[in-house]
Amino acid sequence: MKIFIKSAIAFVLLTVVVNFSANAQKSKKEYVATLVGFYNLENLFDTIDTPKVKDIEFTPDGPKLWNSERYNHKLYNMAKVISQIGTEINPDGLAVLGISEVENLGVVKDLVSQPSLKSKNFKIIHYDSPDRRGIDVAMLYNPKYFKPYKTSSHRLHIEKLKDFRTRDQLLVDGILSGDTVHIIVNHWPSRYGGEKRSRWLRDAAAKLSRKIVDSILYINPNARIIVMGDLNDNPNNESVLKYMHAKGKQDKLKDDDFFNPMWQMYKDGNGTLAWHDTWSLFDQIMISQSLLGKDYTHLKYLKAVIYKKQFLINKDGRYKGYPYRTFVGNTFQGGYSDHLPVFMVLVKQVN
Repeated sequence: MKIFIKSAIAFVLLTVVVNFSANAQKSKKEYVATLVGFYNLENLFDTIDTPKVKDIEFTPDGPKLWNSERYNHKLYNMAKVISQIGTEINPDGLAVLGISEVENLGVVKDLVSQPSLKSKNFKIIHYDSPDRRGIDVAMLYNPKYFKPYKTSSHRLHIEKLKDFRTRDQLLVDGILSGDTVHIIVNHWPSRYGGEKRSRWLRDAAAKLSRKIVDSILYINPNARIIVMGDLNDNPNNESVLKYMHAKGKQDKLKDDDFFNPMWQMYKDGNGTLAWHDTWSLFDQIMISQSLLGKDYTHLKYLKAVIYKKQFLINKDGRYKGYPYRTFVGNTFQGGYSDHLPVFMVLVKQVN
C-alpha cells in the first residue's frame, strides 16, 4: 500500500516531507515514505540447548532460568516495538528491518507470528552463522514494499585466527518501492577484551563490508546501497571512517564515500546503548550517494531516527535513563533490549 500526501491519514507524512521541499505543498506533489530500519534484539534465544553452540545460558537449566514464559514475553516485547516503529510517518511502518542477535530461523518465525506483527505479513531472509554463541543476523521485509531477487551470506575470515567465528554479513538485492537497492546487514565483532585490543577485528569486518560494496559499485557506479547493523563501533571510529569511507557531512563527501547520518547524531550526544553513563551509537545505517540529492523520481534520503520511546527506557534505579533490558546480569527485568532501534526515511515522488 502506497501512502500518498493527499489525505488526512497521510497528513503526518506531509509534515515530514515538507521539511525537505518548501514547494511540496504548493505544487501538490505526491510522495511515498519508505522506512528502512535496524534493531539488535539482544539475545533472542529459544529454550533449547543446541549442540556445539554456547547457549546454555538461555536454557531452563542455565543461570538465567530461561523458560517458555520468559521466551514468549521476550517475543511479545520485540514484536511490540517493531510493530510501532515509524507508524507516525507511514501507517504500515517498516518496509525493511535488519535484525541481529537472533539464535536461528525458528525464533525469527516465532517473532513474525506474534499478533502485533501478523498483519504486516513480514517475510524472512536468514542464514546460519558460525558465531560461537549461535547468534545470527537476518532481515524482515514487508512484500508490499520490498521484493528481493537475490540473497547471499558473506563470511569474515581472519588469517591470524584460524578458529575465528563471528556473524556472517547478509547481502540482499531487491526492489524497494520500485527502485533497485542492495542492503547489507551486519553485526561486527564485539569489544570483548577492550576496544583497542579488538579494534582490528572490526576493521576487518568493515573491509569485508566495503569489499561487498565495491563489488556492487564496480558493476553499477550509481547503485543504491544501504549498509546497516550493530557495528560495535561509533561513527567516528576508524572502522567506519577509514575502512567503510562513511562520513557525516554531505557537502564533504568524495566520490567513493558513503553518507552516515548517525555521525551528527553521535556528535550531538545521542546514542543507541549506554555503558558507564556514556551513550554509544553502534547501531548505524549508511547509504551510497545515489540515495542523496533532489531527484525524487527515485528514492532519496530524508532523515534518520533513533527510536527512543519512553517505554524503552528505564524509569528508575541504578540504570535510570538506560535502555530497558530483558536482563541485568542474570536478573530478569522483563524489558526489551540493551539497544534502541534505528530507522531511515526514504522519500519518492509518485506522480
